[in-house]
Amino acid sequence: MPGPTTPMRERRSRKPTGRPNPPIVLLAGPEMTGKGHEAAVGTASDLVATTYWVQVGGISGTADYYGQIDGARYEIVDHDGSFDDILDALRWAISQPPAEDGRRNMVVIDDVSSVWDLLGDEVAHISRKRAERRAQSNGQRTARLDDPYVDEERDLWGHAKDRWGEMLWLLRRHNGPTLLIARQEIITAYESDKPTRHHTRRIKAEKNIRAAVDAVVEFHAVGEAYVTGMHAMPTHFKIQPGWTYRYEGVDTLLRQLGYEDAAESRAVTEARPCAYLGERPLIAQPSSPQQQQQAPASQAPQHPALTDDDAAALIRKALEDEHNPESCLRAIREEWGSRNLQGLVINTPWGRMNADAAITRSLQTTKELAKKKLKEDAGDGQPKIPVPENGIAPTHQAEQDQAQQHHEDQADESQETEEPPPPDPEADTPPPPGETPEDTSAAEEPQDIPTAAAAKPRPSAADRKKAIATKALNEEADVQARLLMLTKSEHLKSISEDGDPPMTRLRDYLVKQRPALIAQLEAEGHTELAAEYRKAPAVQTQIRRMFEPYFNSVPSGS
Repeated sequence: MPGPTTPMRERRSRKPTGRPNPPIVLLAGPEMTGKGHEAAVGTASDLVATTYWVQVGGISGTADYYGQIDGARYEIVDHDGSFDDILDALRWAISQPPAEDGRRNMVVIDDVSSVWDLLGDEVAHISRKRAERRAQSNGQRTARLDDPYVDEERDLWGHAKDRWGEMLWLLRRHNGPTLLIARQEIITAYESDKPTRHHTRRIKAEKNIRAAVDAVVEFHAVGEAYVTGMHAMPTHFKIQPGWTYRYEGVDTLLRQLGYEDAAESRAVTEARPCAYLGERPLIAQPSSPQQQQQAPASQAPQHPALTDDDAAALIRKALEDEHNPESCLRAIREEWGSRNLQGLVINTPWGRMNADAAITRSLQTTKELAKKKLKEDAGDGQPKIPVPENGIAPTHQAEQDQAQQHHEDQADESQETEEPPPPDPEADTPPPPGETPEDTSAAEEPQDIPTAAAAKPRPSAADRKKAIATKALNEEADVQARLLMLTKSEHLKSISEDGDPPMTRLRDYLVKQRPALIAQLEAEGHTELAAEYRKAPAVQTQIRRMFEPYFNSVPSGS
């Protein structure tokens, strides 16, 4: 698409400093290969002052034990185990002043695999709560605590990646070296979707972690480790193509990375997403008359700035719609976005709140009025809907009485927070009465609320069969992903580029993956399960029950 060719503001360039960044080093390897021991030995380096050790997870817990190492100089930073408190511990560690001689402090995280597991547990916990809400609203059985099959939703994993990125962003603000300890898994190597007799290594953390560090050290056994990646210049360490470099200690590695000449802070400009596409113009308006004449008409913003009065007028017009006020309210949120609406404050019959919260309240009110109307006689008139107006209270006495009654019904929520808790995006009804606003995580905040019908027709026999088949295929996709040690989204990535794949495409894809998985089961010695899987129909409704003994027999740490 066409755009301007002249810069929008004054800029200047600069010469490169030639100084390396304060390094972030990843120490990865299987369990009990000496990763934590090497990190403790590295704290004795004369290049660093004090080392602050942040221990996460109870898998090893050797931070106190390694204090016996000669020359080790580090302090353990306590936290309560939550991700927010771990971040706060890191903030405290990187804010400590350097030594009097100018040497900077070092930070050790043991280990980042436990941090990633913690974020995954949060995703599973919120997914289970969503499933319980859906089950309660539909009158179905809620998932048991020992039931591992709860679908994890994509928006939650996106939120988990954002929290992981927040930790890395914080570490990039540190002016000294950072050591990240991670577990490494030895898995079967695949070729053309078929397992081979070879093995490969995979770091148990967010998949882009190698791109976020300055050096990677892989431990194969105790005393055997190799540097498999690093940012180094010939002035500090000359790298020969094809050579294998043994790891010689943290002190040596820091010198090879040029830490003695490192800059005071990391030279990096973080990406700053400022808006969703379509919510604000991507190009600023030209300020000078000459630029206004040169700017093409296509650069004009598609959406002018929305004011508080405009938002109140839009909501009022939607509520006055005689046919479908709910669709009109959702159309406002879809057009302007929740983020923009949250920044606009208007007066409503329920008090002063932002426009997004007013839409949520209005949707709840329309549903309640629709239920009341079904109970009224055919001759009764349609009940009035409270219309929010900016700076103007409701004029009709009936509207005032109705708003007062609605306000009294939700007094407990209004006392705790000005804004109501966002509804569950998967449910047609608000959360159960026993749930408080604090029970709803920020990761569950919906961007768009699906359209809900006033009364759902009973599904036909064909629809029920289709729903059973779709559920069985999703369960098999989850089983195959666990066998391949992948997430469900990663396993179905090749057929999910345009959204959720149709049922026939998903079925053909899963059937195509079966031979490789059957070969894997036979190689592991599970011949009976492999034979049963080979005889399974294209849509196996008992796939979970078939593989439940297999997953229960696999150790949790494998």
